[in-house]
Amino acid sequence: MDDKVLWWVLGVAALATAVGAAWLLLRVFRARRALRDAGVPLRDKALFWGAVLYTVSPVDVLPDPVYLDDIGVLVLALRALQTAAQGATRQRPG
Repeated sequence: MDDKVLWWVLGVAALATAVGAAWLLLRVFRARRALRDAGVPLRDKALFWGAVLYTVSPVDVLPDPVYLDDIGVLVLALRALQTAAQGATRQRPG
């Protein structure tokens, strides 16, 4: 494979993972409505803000052209928020 082609492939892969991480970060911010609910535990609120800070932080487990660790943290935060919001909805009287 030519070096130029390899750089294009790596660039497209880096761009695709960056777009994926940005999309997930947007979803996490949209899910913040669940944080306004009084029934959402503090642990899940802290997980939300921790995921946001980790995503925008320059310190990562993997170097920044590889956004797989950021995507993983955001997916975990989204799942935790969804689970907490569903649990809070079920516990509400009414």
